[in-house]
Amino acid sequence: MNCNMATTPVLFLRETRDELKKVVWPTRQEVIRLTTVVILISLLVGLFLGGIDFFLTKLLNLFLIR
Repeated sequence: MNCNMATTPVLFLRETRDELKKVVWPTRQEVIRLTTVVILISLLVGLFLGGIDFFLTKLLNLFLIR
């Protein structure tokens, strides 16, 4: 690795390409499975927070209307 902080764009791109060759990319099935998990968790958290917001809004209106 070059200790000089100033590198040429060509050297940077070459080192970037070499590093990307070392990456273990996920399979298509892993990407689909993990994306599904993220979407489901996001929906659940959204529903949970929406429910709390709805409940607190109703509770606040109950106190403010009186």
